Order: sequence, then C-alpha cells, then structure tokens
Amino acid sequence: MKSSDSKYAQCLYFTSNALARKMEKLAVESLKPAGLSPSHAYLLMMVLEDAGQQPGYLAQQLQLTPSTITRLLEKLEEKKLVIRNTEGKVTMVYPTQKGKQLWPALNNCIQDFQNACSKLQNQHDSSRVLLNMHKLADKLDQ
Repeated sequence: MKSSDSKYAQCLYFTSNALARKMEKLAVESLKPAGLSPSHAYLLMMVLEDAGQQPGYLAQQLQLTPSTITRLLEKLEEKKLVIRNTEGKVTMVYPTQKGKQLWPALNNCIQDFQNACSKLQNQHDSSRVLLNMHKLADKLDQ
C-alpha cells in the first residue's frame, strides 16, 4: 500500500515517519559497501572532514543526543575508525588511519545515495521539501 493511500495519510506524524523509514532503508542499502550504518557513516564523515571536534559539537551537527553520539563513537572505536583523546575535561575525536582509508568508499556510497534520491524527484522539488522540513523542525525546536 502506498503511504498516500493510508488511513493516516493526512497525519504529519505518520507520513514523516513513513518517509523516514523508507529513507533509512535506502541509506542502509547505499552504505552497505562501506560496512557502516547511516548514523555511523555520517558521524565518521564529520570526524574525517574536521578532526578534533568535541562530541557535543558532533551531537549538535547531527541533531542527536550526546548519549547517542557516545554510543556511536564507542562502536566506531571498536572498529578502530576513530579515537577519542581527553585532555582535562575536554574530549576530542580524531579519525584513525583505518578511518581515513574509508573516506573514498564513504564518498562513493553517499554519492550513490544522492543519485538514488535524485531519481525520486527533481532538484527544485527536493530543495523545496528540504526547506519546508527545516522550517518545521526549527519551529519545533523553539
């Protein structure tokens, strides 16, 4: 059944969650070659793009709770993709050599994901949807 045919198709909660589940499935499939979940992959990319960031900053940028970032970092550390250095009360996150070697594969996976998304709707419509989603999310943060 299509989401638009559901009894709850006019419900923002239902529709946004249905879309999120479908996008998650697409992202998981796209990131399989890198061997990481979407959350782990985006966190690792943040660390690769700007090494030495604090977990709190990473949580803000990825719109995740600090405890979720901690759990994700622990898994990336287990895989030897990042390390956390603590100096006093400040913790900073750095990619390992193994993490750095994943950069090309991650880029390819993200490009595959973006290509799959671009087949769903044109760039103008996609930009409009994202803008509206950001506005709504920002209002909910107030």
